Amino acid sequence: MPSEPTRADGSVRIAAVGDIACPPGEPTTAATCQQAATARLAASLNPDAVIALGDLQYESGSTTAFTESYEPTWGALRAVTRPLPGNHEYRTTDAAGYFASVDASDPWYAWDAGEWRIYMLNSNCDYIDCKAELNWLKDDLTKNPRSCSAIAMHHPRYSSGPHHSDESMTAFWQIAYDQHVDLALAAHDHDYERFEAMDPDGNLAPGRGITSFVSGTGGKSLYKMGRPVTGSAYFQSTQFGVLYLTLGPDSYSWKFHSTDRAVLDQGSTPCV
Repeated sequence: MPSEPTRADGSVRIAAVGDIACPPGEPTTAATCQQAATARLAASLNPDAVIALGDLQYESGSTTAFTESYEPTWGALRAVTRPLPGNHEYRTTDAAGYFASVDASDPWYAWDAGEWRIYMLNSNCDYIDCKAELNWLKDDLTKNPRSCSAIAMHHPRYSSGPHHSDESMTAFWQIAYDQHVDLALAAHDHDYERFEAMDPDGNLAPGRGITSFVSGTGGKSLYKMGRPVTGSAYFQSTQFGVLYLTLGPDSYSWKFHSTDRAVLDQGSTPCV
């Protein structure tokens, strides 16, 4: 895939979120099915790319559901969307509805965003060959070194939401940590959470670890906080919205925008 074009300051702007569209016909309420509102918000931010973090279409990611619910809302951003599948997409055999409905043909892939390299990982290891994917990740990181890089997957290594931290993601994180990846993005829990820099084993690792975000506020619904996890720096699950990243040549910044146009969390940090 070609690199995303950089802006005059050398940055690339990205909107990232998952857990998006309700099944066709479900009514929009204050607490559910806000996919149209989050799509309008994302479009208003004028991102260079959208990272769609899985569970794009509930409940099983069928082609019909994508056509009738996801496409009329987030489909407006299709040309700049870099998707990955969640667990709900695999409720349709081989995630066939997902692959037929979005611009993706490979179960995992990497792309360049300015000076950054971003790894779009498939965390559905019950359905794909994650051993092959791990070997690919290690090989590509070795062959394509970057001063700044990120991994994105549906299932979060760390989360204080009800799904909690997914230890099966440790192997992905170990490879990323060993190769000095800077940033990890995930969804799955329907909330927004930011973690301090962590190692793969649950320890704070300032100046060395991976800063991670859960951005599962794409519209379907919102979850209550579960047991707080070490390293959690910010959590909210009362507002739908999107994570907006500015990826610079040697640093990045973030803002979480709610659908009422408030910025609830923001900051910046250099790459490691």
